[in-house]
Amino acid sequence: MTTVSLEYIAAGGNRHSSAADWAPSLLAFGAGNNIALWNPEDERQNGISALLAGHEDAVNAVRIYENDGQRMIISGCADKTIRLWAATNETPSGFKETQRLTDHGNSINTLAIFPEQGLFVSGSADASVNVWHMQEATAKLVQTVSLKPRYLPLALALTSLPNGDIVLAVAGTSYNIQLYVRPRSGQTFELQATLSGHEGWIRSLDFTRESTSPQSDILLASASQDKYIRLWRFRQTAGKTTEAPNAIDELSTTSTKKSLSNKAHEVGSSSMKYAVTFEALLVGHEDWIYTARWEPKGGSRSPPALLSASADNSLSVWHSDAASGLWICHSRMGEISSQKGSTTATGSAGGFWVGLWQPQDHSVVSLGRTGSWRRWKFDQDSDMWLQQVGISGHVQEVQGIAWAPRGDYLLSTASDQTTRLLSQWKRQDKSSWHEMARPQIHGYDLNSIDAITDNQFISGADEKLLRVFNKPKAVDNLISKLSGTSSTVSGDLPDAANIPVLGLSNKAMAAADDDDQLNGLTNGDTDEREAVDPASVIHKSTLDLDHPPHEDHLARHTLWPEHEKLYGHGYEISAVATSNDKSLVATACKASSIDHAVIRLYDTREWREVKPPLTAHSLTVTSLAFSPDDRFLLSVGRDRQWAVFERSAENKDTYTLFSSNPKGHSRMILDCCWAPALAGYVFVTAGRDKAVKLWRLNGNTFETISTITTGTSVTAVSFRPDVASTTLALAYGCDDGSIHVAKIFPDTLAVQHTLTLDQRLVHCKTVNALRWRPQTEGSADSSQLASASDDFSVRIYNIS
Repeated sequence: MTTVSLEYIAAGGNRHSSAADWAPSLLAFGAGNNIALWNPEDERQNGISALLAGHEDAVNAVRIYENDGQRMIISGCADKTIRLWAATNETPSGFKETQRLTDHGNSINTLAIFPEQGLFVSGSADASVNVWHMQEATAKLVQTVSLKPRYLPLALALTSLPNGDIVLAVAGTSYNIQLYVRPRSGQTFELQATLSGHEGWIRSLDFTRESTSPQSDILLASASQDKYIRLWRFRQTAGKTTEAPNAIDELSTTSTKKSLSNKAHEVGSSSMKYAVTFEALLVGHEDWIYTARWEPKGGSRSPPALLSASADNSLSVWHSDAASGLWICHSRMGEISSQKGSTTATGSAGGFWVGLWQPQDHSVVSLGRTGSWRRWKFDQDSDMWLQQVGISGHVQEVQGIAWAPRGDYLLSTASDQTTRLLSQWKRQDKSSWHEMARPQIHGYDLNSIDAITDNQFISGADEKLLRVFNKPKAVDNLISKLSGTSSTVSGDLPDAANIPVLGLSNKAMAAADDDDQLNGLTNGDTDEREAVDPASVIHKSTLDLDHPPHEDHLARHTLWPEHEKLYGHGYEISAVATSNDKSLVATACKASSIDHAVIRLYDTREWREVKPPLTAHSLTVTSLAFSPDDRFLLSVGRDRQWAVFERSAENKDTYTLFSSNPKGHSRMILDCCWAPALAGYVFVTAGRDKAVKLWRLNGNTFETISTITTGTSVTAVSFRPDVASTTLALAYGCDDGSIHVAKIFPDTLAVQHTLTLDQRLVHCKTVNALRWRPQTEGSADSSQLASASDDFSVRIYNIS
């Protein structure tokens, strides 16, 4: 019996300030169209446990709703729908979709929940806020608030006053915060006050009580693109309202005179009125502020601490000083401006989009522009926030994957312009997968990748050329140390690499000893032009880690130095393949004519092009593959044909056309692969015509032996590279995200059995690549299959 389990999922978080929420033992966040589930408190550190599929566009808002022991996830999406997911033991993910709400007319941008009252509210780009009532885990629309003057809501918050009135704060693409109140006995929210003062769009709102007393004042935090956080106090009044006492924080003198007005606004019902006054202006961030969240209830401080996340790459914790009452930035995590480097590649744009508190412990997480989650835990002994291992993943369509020849690591490349290296972290009785390096951070979308050796890979991008990279010693040491594999790097490779200012090429560099004096930093008489940028210097201790690298390491210290550029193609690179003897690389580019639909060969010794290029196709070549003994090179394309080129007996670098089939499929062919040598010369092609065809060499041509028909276009195929097996295993992935594994008899090529992977484990969008992990002796009973998809995720399956 064949069993399939998910070993690993990598997916980056969506860049939206409302797209994540953290409850005990569950952090849920939007990842492309999916909702990713992660438990940061898990000791095994297995990363994302599941992706919930169903939405048809980017997930913008996620909230975890808990009431009466029932846990639900509420998600809002750019597809105009809100979906409710109930916790269950019936599915591998632990959740299933129970309701779909389609009342909004545009993208859902924000959600706020109030489980104590069975309420949640949603804000949409249709300039409306919907109020929903939850009854027995089912949501019912009870009110639609049309925002006037018209603006788009980006932030919502709910709280209740001691008398039972419910307050709804709404803000977004205007400079004001609107306060709506629903009386305890009423059914609808009415606008009662408008708070002005911000000078940019407002991205985040959050309520808290100043103390645990039921009669305590309520504080509202608002974070804006004007780089400031404003705090507002709700205080019970005896009846008449006056100008508030001088509650303005002295820091606020930096603001304009207009915003210094401290008029007390009044909210509440006739039974109890509350004065809303401006309490403090928090100054310190240097860029837009995306989120401001109060510390969860149960914290020892009164008032509680506030966590803010900003585009300036920092996460700040704000406390009220007991003596003066001033709000001060007590702790700052993230990156210091001077260490950002000069290019976006090293992290100087985008910053942190989300900052969240752990519900029951002194720990925080933040989501950065690269889709990676960073985590910090407060250490009482050192009185410091210490960074912990986070998770990461691509934030655009993953176009290609490739295993190292020994199977030590997996490379993935995507339209987010990065190449990432995934490997195992083995310690004692635990094992988990992590991103161990980010070899390439590019300026163009990356389309294809292949490993040449264990120390070298090649990637192709939209820039019309290919780049070859060498593994640096620091990354080799890290992988061998953490995954328990033997080192593969010889002594002549560099320690590390960096990207020069305004450059696209990773330059090799040597790591400095910790006690080396930096030129120009210590002796004041050094010429400024010779001074070294401290951000570009890497110390040896920086790279000597006993855990997977954190995001700031990945983005700056794990680049691979560039070895070679390969020119010749006139359009975006579409396919690349390395020969099994590692002596040749075959490449192709997008094409609409015979002139560009050529295959170029480069030898890997001197990196010169082997001329003339190979011609057979008239449109884009979509995939290339060398036979196990390199005798044949197979190509397939959008012109519906496949072509096989044969290696010259005299000159090993030369290939000539051996056989082709102009009508291999009735529609474009999307992928191809050779079977292991035990089957003879057999290859498989897959196409838009919903067919997988197996071809075998017969005389001077290849003939189709068998065909597997599917219900949708087949976009990726891969034969398992069996070491010792009597049957062939063929994995094929489809346009709908499904993955199948067919067991095939080598002699007849007849399908013995087909396994379809559980729909709840596979992708929700097109599968772009499938690759079996290279096998070693004795591993025939169990295999690992990696897949890459348009749903932004990379997955590794255990198939035994």
